Amino acid sequence: MGRPFKFIGLVGFPRKLEAIETHQVLYDWLVNLGIAVLVEDRLAQYIKLPSNVYASLDTIGEQADLAIVVGGDGNMLRSARHLSHYKIKVIGVNRGNLGFLTDISHDHVIEQLTPVIKGEYDDDPRFLLEVSIYSDGQLINSGFAVNEIVVTPNTVAHMIDYDVYINERNAFSQRADGLIIATPTGSTAYSLSAGGPILAPHLDALIITPMFPHSLAVRPLVIKSDDPIHLKFPTTALDLNIACDSQIILPVRPTQDVIIRRSNYEFNLIHTKDYDYFNNLSSKLGWSQKMF
Repeated sequence: MGRPFKFIGLVGFPRKLEAIETHQVLYDWLVNLGIAVLVEDRLAQYIKLPSNVYASLDTIGEQADLAIVVGGDGNMLRSARHLSHYKIKVIGVNRGNLGFLTDISHDHVIEQLTPVIKGEYDDDPRFLLEVSIYSDGQLINSGFAVNEIVVTPNTVAHMIDYDVYINERNAFSQRADGLIIATPTGSTAYSLSAGGPILAPHLDALIITPMFPHSLAVRPLVIKSDDPIHLKFPTTALDLNIACDSQIILPVRPTQDVIIRRSNYEFNLIHTKDYDYFNNLSSKLGWSQKMF
């Protein structure tokens, strides 16, 4: 059992305005418990609260013990990239769609969070990916991702050629619409849609998933998470884009080198004591529905 949380941040910017009600409910409940609360400043125009409770995501990461992310997985991904730089714990309340990372139901939010606030929770840390872009050996850009890093041409429906080096050894060359490098957390996201496998979140592994490859022999590959991946594009003429969690886009020239590796940062996701990953997976993907 962990220590009770004394300082909590309310984070997230739901697309549905009715989801803002959850922030208000949580704020009132936590304040009545005598807990110090900060609210992400992007919500200031939607919730009428004392001005001194609004703070940036980084300030919440520095000062609070726990961040409650309200919204869908998109909100969790954005928050996790920032909060992974701090020791703060993170838990999600689902006001989105599938909610693989935001697993608390908003209909039972107080009931489910009550034991968590008292210190009854399970830790589920998740590592991030870091992508670095080099030109003539000089680092020119970088980014982080929780789910995946996706390499595509900046023109729709064009293929690219790429060489993949794993641990600086030439692994393979492919022609495809793009390439997805996913964490176990991201194995149920874009990579899954492209035919990649599902990895249990505690595995120290990465998935390399080609997007619509120009060969039936090409299949996803699972490697160790501490093996760096080096991408080169010697015969590609198109400019490229690298997407981090589909939220941050980095431009790449075909003459540049891209290195993707496991980040030193991880975000400290937690769950309620009754959380079951495989039950959650079965429910979200419809595995519990019998076909006979």
